[in-house]
Amino acid sequence: VRPRESDEAREGTGARLACHRCLLAVTDGSRRIAVGGAHVHRFVNPHGFEFDVGCFADAPGCATVGAASPYWSWFPGFAWQVELCAVCGEHLGWLFRSPDAAFHGLILDRLVEVAMD
Repeated sequence: VRPRESDEAREGTGARLACHRCLLAVTDGSRRIAVGGAHVHRFVNPHGFEFDVGCFADAPGCATVGAASPYWSWFPGFAWQVELCAVCGEHLGWLFRSPDAAFHGLILDRLVEVAMD
């Protein structure tokens, strides 16, 4: 699986996406990408929690924590690290990395669209 820019991302709005808790700008719609043929994926983690995850090329409002792990990766060939809001620490998703690619899988219901300044 290699991230690629989707038609939606190329045509995407520049709508700012922010942390739902503190409203820090996390990314924007122009950074949407398709991974494995889609921007949005639904996954269940080993504890049974379900997530709708959107794929983004960049998420400057996130802080990556912990060591990378390939365990239970939703994207074969990619290791993941937890990503938190850089201000309030809310869990916003994961950074996925392979030897030749990286992208951010963000939990869509933890982001809100905010007006551009």
